[in-house]
Amino acid sequence: MEPQDYKLPTLTRIGHVHLKVADLDRAIDFYCGLLGFEITTRYGDQAVFISAGGYHHHIGLNTWYSKDAPPAPQHSVGLFHTAILYPTRKDLAAILDRLLKAEYPLSGASDHGVSEALYLNDPDNNGVELYWDRPKELWTYLPDGSIEMFTKSLNLRGLLGELNQ
Repeated sequence: MEPQDYKLPTLTRIGHVHLKVADLDRAIDFYCGLLGFEITTRYGDQAVFISAGGYHHHIGLNTWYSKDAPPAPQHSVGLFHTAILYPTRKDLAAILDRLLKAEYPLSGASDHGVSEALYLNDPDNNGVELYWDRPKELWTYLPDGSIEMFTKSLNLRGLLGELNQ
């Protein structure tokens, strides 16, 4: 398919993600109990919609086709991860502190130049990225106008230092 001249409107954004899970209560424990989302709507024992800040929903969780199913194979097509954007670096430090205190394992932590990110898997082995964006004025642009992005190790102690400021 050839590229088209059409471009999405500038303010377009991803509204929500809907995940298939094996155990709804276990998923609620992770997304609400650990990460802090709030339930906005529940559909019996099959689906729940959760959000931050009173939005109708950022994440939908359901067992419609996946109740008690095993995780999807790692080497197959599908969602790589859901990315949850935190407003500040201090907010990212706070969730890191919470994860460490809960002894919840991270699968990675990266500095991408434009952002800093923590990676983990939910109980159904769905990838989750928790991150904050650096202000645009701190981004580096390459001579061709593209944004310089990379993957370097994230200094977790430095991130946690935000909590003391």
